[in-house]
Amino acid sequence: MSYKGIYIPGRADAYEISRSKVEQYVSCPRCFYLDRRLKIPQPPGFPFNLNSAVDQLLKNEFDGYRARQEPHPYILDAGLDAVPFQHPDLDSWRANFTGVRYLHPDLNLLLFGAVDDLWQDRQSGELIVVDYKSTSKSEAITLDADWQMSYKRQMEFYQYLLRGNGFAVSDTAYFIYCNGIREREQFNARLEFEVSVISYTGSDVWVEETLMGMHSLLNANAVPEYS
Repeated sequence: MSYKGIYIPGRADAYEISRSKVEQYVSCPRCFYLDRRLKIPQPPGFPFNLNSAVDQLLKNEFDGYRARQEPHPYILDAGLDAVPFQHPDLDSWRANFTGVRYLHPDLNLLLFGAVDDLWQDRQSGELIVVDYKSTSKSEAITLDADWQMSYKRQMEFYQYLLRGNGFAVSDTAYFIYCNGIREREQFNARLEFEVSVISYTGSDVWVEETLMGMHSLLNANAVPEYS
């Protein structure tokens, strides 16, 4: 059995905690404690409905190649010998409130996170984590901004979850970054994008230590100081 919501120290059931809450802990331990222990959440953000639409269209497009087990042109652009990964649990892994799930054996935390997509290298068999991003700006698309560290941790956490489920996973992940083009004379009910396929090679070694600290904080009885 598992439970979610407010953490209860000493409860025997596994506690469900999402990737976004782990990221909240990394960014602001005090905010995390107020949320998970005292039921004082941060104000909700605005929904990114256009971004969600792009995500869904990309999933639909990749699913066509997945059914045929053919490499998508973006995969070929990345120089990979890979195809979209087929698995009976893929729909669950991509759903926000289920995701890829892994029960930490020592901390009794049921960790989960929803991936956008997975590819599989046809030579090594390794899974490749893929995430879709959407924006609209005139400068070049990179992963160099400080705030994009959260994107990198996101990929590494997904790699950690998949490895916890026994999969061989590549350290290199890929972002399908869609940049809305503004330099058009007319809208004509059509938004066009320039698409960049950006690789990122990282490491999930930070995850275990972070989970240990997060678990310790969940069981503490004092609100952390401001950072």
